[in-house]
Amino acid sequence: MRNFIGNLIWLVFGGWAIALEYFIASIAMMITIIGIPFGLQSIKLGVLAVWPFGSKVVTIEESSGCLNTIMNVIWIIVGGFWIALTHVFFGALLCITIIGIPFGLQHFKFIKLALFPFGKKVVDA
Repeated sequence: MRNFIGNLIWLVFGGWAIALEYFIASIAMMITIIGIPFGLQSIKLGVLAVWPFGSKVVTIEESSGCLNTIMNVIWIIVGGFWIALTHVFFGALLCITIIGIPFGLQHFKFIKLALFPFGKKVVDA
């Protein structure tokens, strides 16, 4: 019940805007064939942005390491660094107040996935 209430508050106070931003970016990335893997990773971020409480990011053990590393490096260069910086900013801003701490921690959870989305999966906690 606690996760449901947290997710509901998250959606009302800006979670929907972050998710919408990720989904629009994923559509823009999928215009080209080369951008499809990056668009899929953006969808992964968007799904987490819709319902972050009760979810966690785990590493997929059976995924190919070399390709994931190359794709993560390209992702960081193209925009992942700036996405992560945005989550650092909003996380720090929200952690200023006691009420905002759980929401700030959710932004900090996004940083790991925003930097290295390839080889990661979002699962229920």
